[in-house]
Amino acid sequence: MRVVWGVLGGLALLFGLVGIVLPLLPTVPFLLLAAFCFARSSDRLHSWLVEHPRFGGPIEDWRRYGAISRRGKRLATLSIGAVFLLSVVMQVPAHVLAIQAVTLGLVLTFIWTRPNGPR
Repeated sequence: MRVVWGVLGGLALLFGLVGIVLPLLPTVPFLLLAAFCFARSSDRLHSWLVEHPRFGGPIEDWRRYGAISRRGKRLATLSIGAVFLLSVVMQVPAHVLAIQAVTLGLVLTFIWTRPNGPR
């Protein structure tokens, strides 16, 4: 079972890294998932990820405080807006836009109601 958790963690980490350059793919949720999976598969990989100078901070903020940084909130909002705008430009049917607007609105509500964290 540890191998399965390790593979899932590796895939989540890969998606998180791709999300750094693709604004439509979220980074931090995939890093959180990778940390969760690595905690069940490899102490070494888990420690590497949560102690990483770039990725460790957001993971620790979420684990300790349930917090998302103000910068992360802004980037998420911009990405969500870009996704919705892309759907409008692609002339997605109105009923799909409505579902998307409600879903993305709820996601933004969740994000912006989280604390900013200590950093």
